[in-house]
Amino acid sequence: MQTKHDYLYYIIKTTKEHNLDNITRTKAYQNFYLRFPEIKWSFIASIVSRNAGWNMTDLRLPAFQTLLGKEKRERLFMTYERANWLIFSDAYPQLLLYQLSKQQKTPLFHLLPELHVSRFMANEWYHFWQNHDDDRLMIALIINEQNVIQLPVIKQTYFKYRVFLRLPYLLQDFLFMNAVLLPTRSTVLYGSFVHDFTNLTKRVNLGKRLATMIFHPDVYGKLLDFARNIEHTGSRRDYERFLNIRVPKSPLLRVAYPIISHQDTIRNDWYVLGGMKNKWLEELPGDLELNDVGSSFYHKRKMLFAYCRIKNAIMGKSN
Repeated sequence: MQTKHDYLYYIIKTTKEHNLDNITRTKAYQNFYLRFPEIKWSFIASIVSRNAGWNMTDLRLPAFQTLLGKEKRERLFMTYERANWLIFSDAYPQLLLYQLSKQQKTPLFHLLPELHVSRFMANEWYHFWQNHDDDRLMIALIINEQNVIQLPVIKQTYFKYRVFLRLPYLLQDFLFMNAVLLPTRSTVLYGSFVHDFTNLTKRVNLGKRLATMIFHPDVYGKLLDFARNIEHTGSRRDYERFLNIRVPKSPLLRVAYPIISHQDTIRNDWYVLGGMKNKWLEELPGDLELNDVGSSFYHKRKMLFAYCRIKNAIMGKSN
């Protein structure tokens, strides 16, 4: 007979084991989705997590080293890493509790408060258990996880003043340099550019827009094929090998970065503190146009790389 403490011990231990770095998190999300495809958010999380890894290793490319000093690059890396870690530490225990509930054939969501999960998600998991509305649960998890990082990362003093209000971030945001890409084993790159990342509602809307793209019948099969067959290394080489382009190759994530030890803090329930905006719960956009963003994304990167080569050449002559 399993006890409450047995369940909690298993969840906390397993979450910690898979929350080591971007590689383990991405694999854990994907493997969970393959076992429980009704939890659609887990597949979205695996794809977004792949993108986080690519953003991390971008910072080790010569162009980014030319543009940004070592301290600025380390701050940006820690922003990606902290958000990635926080979301996993909140979401994966929920997934494991669902797994245990299915195994025991009874809902165990009364344990969610013990795992510092919001009251909002406790209600949503019970609703899902009774109604099997997978799209509603997916949207709820998108809302929840973006709220989870709002205060500890986006509004946190260190990240706010040393990352989000500094020129490198503001310039990237202004020029729409960042994108979440949905790779396939072809030359097509679906996805969406990221703008105004510090705005909570815009992040929720981005998540919903990505969900619509990911599960679009023209995208889902190709994306799942990529995920199943291409091991996540944290390097953009994972998908760039299928593109007809020549670009600098980013390093493997585990070659570029060590394991980061995070300090967890007592979490306040965002739902109790700030409440819910009804517009967050609106249904997924139904008339979304699929665009191949790859050409635009890599055109901007080529301009960036060219600028850095010119800058290095001028600096070399002046020296």
